[in-house]
Amino acid sequence: MIAEAGHYALVLALALALIQSTVPIVGARLRDPALMNVARSTALAQLLFAGLSFLALTTLYVTSDFSVANVFENSHSAKPLLYKITGVWGNHEGSMLLWVSILALFGGLVAAFGNNLPLSLRAHVLAVQGWIAAAFYLFILMTSNPFLRLAQPPLEGRDLNPVLQDIGLAVHPPMLYLGYVGFSIAFSFAVAALIEGRIDAAWARWVRPWTLVAWIFLTLGIAMGSYWAYYELGWGGWWFWDPVENASLMPWLSGTALLHSAVVMEKRNALKVWTILLAILTFSLSLLGTFLVRSGVLTSVHAFATDPTRGVFILLILCVFIGGSLTLYMWRASSLKQGGLFAPISREGALVLNNLFLTTACATVFIGTLYPLALEMLTGEKISVGAPFFNLTFGPLFVPLLLAMPFGPLLAWKRGDLRGVTQRLMAAGIAALLAVALVWAWTTGGAALAPLAIGLGVFVIAGSIVDMAERTMLFRLPFGGAFRRARGLPRAAWGTAFAHAGIGVALIGIVCESTWNTEYIGTMKPNDVARLAGYELTLKDVTQRQGPNFRESLARFKVTRGGDEIGEMTPSKRNFTARQSSTTEAALLSRGASQLYISLGEEAAGGAVAVRMYHKPLVLMIWWGPVLMAFGGLLSLSDRRLRVGAPKPAKASRALQPAE
Repeated sequence: MIAEAGHYALVLALALALIQSTVPIVGARLRDPALMNVARSTALAQLLFAGLSFLALTTLYVTSDFSVANVFENSHSAKPLLYKITGVWGNHEGSMLLWVSILALFGGLVAAFGNNLPLSLRAHVLAVQGWIAAAFYLFILMTSNPFLRLAQPPLEGRDLNPVLQDIGLAVHPPMLYLGYVGFSIAFSFAVAALIEGRIDAAWARWVRPWTLVAWIFLTLGIAMGSYWAYYELGWGGWWFWDPVENASLMPWLSGTALLHSAVVMEKRNALKVWTILLAILTFSLSLLGTFLVRSGVLTSVHAFATDPTRGVFILLILCVFIGGSLTLYMWRASSLKQGGLFAPISREGALVLNNLFLTTACATVFIGTLYPLALEMLTGEKISVGAPFFNLTFGPLFVPLLLAMPFGPLLAWKRGDLRGVTQRLMAAGIAALLAVALVWAWTTGGAALAPLAIGLGVFVIAGSIVDMAERTMLFRLPFGGAFRRARGLPRAAWGTAFAHAGIGVALIGIVCESTWNTEYIGTMKPNDVARLAGYELTLKDVTQRQGPNFRESLARFKVTRGGDEIGEMTPSKRNFTARQSSTTEAALLSRGASQLYISLGEEAAGGAVAVRMYHKPLVLMIWWGPVLMAFGGLLSLSDRRLRVGAPKPAKASRALQPAE
């Protein structure tokens, strides 16, 4: 009964989405508040039924109901409870149900907390959300139903893909989906503005918190996925320029540009047409990522589906929403009035430059990801576009962007003083030069440009510190006065500083790990010693043990440095009998921001085991940076100016009055 109830709830959610997508638009046309308010009630009801459907599938997994095909294919009765729950979205059907449940969640949040929105705008936004939801409910019900029953229920399931039986699966996909799907709100606001033919600074104030929420989750989701690949796959790499990784990076780049563009629009009522276009493109890139994972056009550790029917259905959704929104954009964009003018040397100009580099970098990743697919489809020729292409095209675009980053917050709106800002950034420049000199003096080998890249990271971090010092007048007022000014600063200012500093931190980690990473590969027997970056790693023994649904070979390594014992590392290799496959569980030992990394290979003759060891200097800074960026986003989100919403227009028609 639980499976049937979940399926029925999904059908009811579809019916509500269809009502939500039509009735409020009719109400907006007729200027009927009652019909427009239908959007709010149906969005909340849709959230209820989508949540019940997802809860039903989770219950089926927890109780190991193998009469449901989806549970049989992706679960096992001996699997730990955590992985039974995470297995719900560790497959195509369940992950799509999570996707559409999060979509319903965002629609419900707009309905519940969007009372400060004009009634017609809220009706249009929720109607567009209804269109998107209806399309994906149809997709699930017609091609990817997670509640299908088996005629002859088996006694045991096939188990979840062993690579996915990790705590990372509990965090990475939900965060990524909250980012992907969260951008649907910005898309809905953009389409609603085009339908109404009205966009202003208040619109930017309304859309910015929703975009910021999605950006925070996508930042954390990408970082968690990178760390998961780093320790789970056993290769020691943290980014592979995999097409599906690129599919998550593209909306992040576009969404970052959208956030900065919305700031210009809110403060100066400028860049209206560009901001609308970015909102459309960001969610379009999220849909593209969904297509790449679900269509079967890619073979990847991330890809779920291989059924071409599903790919065609999602391609149809892409064409309707991307093509429809861009057509509406071309039709209505010319009617949107442009806002205030500004000089090239100004904060607006710096943000436009930021947008230029971010969107160009996004286009570079887009071409590098889709060109091989398009070429194979048109000519049958298979080519591979990998790290060399992206490093040579994507990297150089970020150098001028990072150089300009500290200047932006210090420039004045409308017209800035570049010479004055340069003088204020002199301390940051000196700190960067000192960092370059120290790295050159203390390191040997590696890329010649690595010290310069580290200096650039230091410049970005020091620039953020200078910005806050200037705002608080740290060295021009007594400490008490500067502290009071710091407390009075908008949280968004602090958020910007933390987010920019996070990029500098990540850059330093990337450069150090990529340049001075050391590696040892070989076979070892008990009591053999491997020496790596000044550490001695002694293999003590290799033992066997039984896990809940796997058999594990566990190696113990004693780690010493200069004769002093530092700790013990226990990498393992797990064999899952139900799936007839194995995974490598790497062992990590952190020393400050650096790590020792050991993964096991196959067992050799005579009791020897293949090992792969790394010393990765400052590697943890790669992930500390995104966490710092997300923290900056949270600070900005908590800014009172965003929480109170946009100011009400002085003169508004009845249809544009705040919703009740």
